[in-house]
Amino acid sequence: MTGTRRKLTTIFSADVQDYTRLMRADEEGTLDTLKKYRGAMSRLIETHGGRVVNTWGDGLIAEFASVVEAVRAALDIQNEVAGYNADRPDDTRMLFRIGINLGDVIAEGDDIYGDGVNVAARLQASASAGGIVISSTVYDQVRNKVAVGFESLGQVPVKNIEGGVLSYAIRIGEDSSRSAQQEAAPADTRIGPIAARDTATAIPKWRSYGVLGAVSAGILAINLLSWDGEFWAPWPILGIATLAALSWIRNTRQVDQVLAMLTILGVALTCINLLAWHGTFWAAWPLLAMAVLGSIRWFTRRSAEP
Repeated sequence: MTGTRRKLTTIFSADVQDYTRLMRADEEGTLDTLKKYRGAMSRLIETHGGRVVNTWGDGLIAEFASVVEAVRAALDIQNEVAGYNADRPDDTRMLFRIGINLGDVIAEGDDIYGDGVNVAARLQASASAGGIVISSTVYDQVRNKVAVGFESLGQVPVKNIEGGVLSYAIRIGEDSSRSAQQEAAPADTRIGPIAARDTATAIPKWRSYGVLGAVSAGILAINLLSWDGEFWAPWPILGIATLAALSWIRNTRQVDQVLAMLTILGVALTCINLLAWHGTFWAAWPLLAMAVLGSIRWFTRRSAEP
């Protein structure tokens, strides 16, 4: 086929649960809400390195080069939509279902086609309202990289694919790891060691930060015990603290990652300026630039929210 090519990509499919009912009750209000929510979804998709391929009705297809970022985008979207819905009456809340698949597709221009897209759409249709369902190809890539729980759903029937597609629901919420371990115990028993690793991914990474803290204390002790008049320990400790903070914001969905990163870099630059003080506060200039970028980010995000 002229102008077409095949590629491996992560397909993200989303639609609105009970969209027909919402439209029947209030067409104009539902369309207005859909536009606002979809604007927020598009922003988060782009933030995670994805692109919106197509939209139709209440549906949306996007693709990502990174499987992990696709799942993180889905989690951010569901959490943000849940926040928007919190102040709305139950019968007007707009809940999205999301399906994610890693597969081979046919690309033609900006569009993608093929079984890889069909599988993502089928997984999305099998998701609960406000839920996320992923294929086993996605699960294999993210199970040790995203701090959530998983529940095996078995084989989801998909047209033209014999035996269906093995799929997993992602547990969203504070008790995701515990609920996944308790409610999916029979499936975990069948899967064996894989399930044990899944629940481990939901364990907070405070141990890693504790190790970094111990290393920093060790560096400080070495500096003091081998004192030769130079207090050099703050430099490696600052580097460790900055890396730990950047790691934390990359794995959390509680803050805006761009704003948090600008804040951390600003604090780091200020510390560098003070530790290497020569009578000039040169950090003021990059801090001003970061403040402008942060303000633009803040107002852009607020304008996209419903």
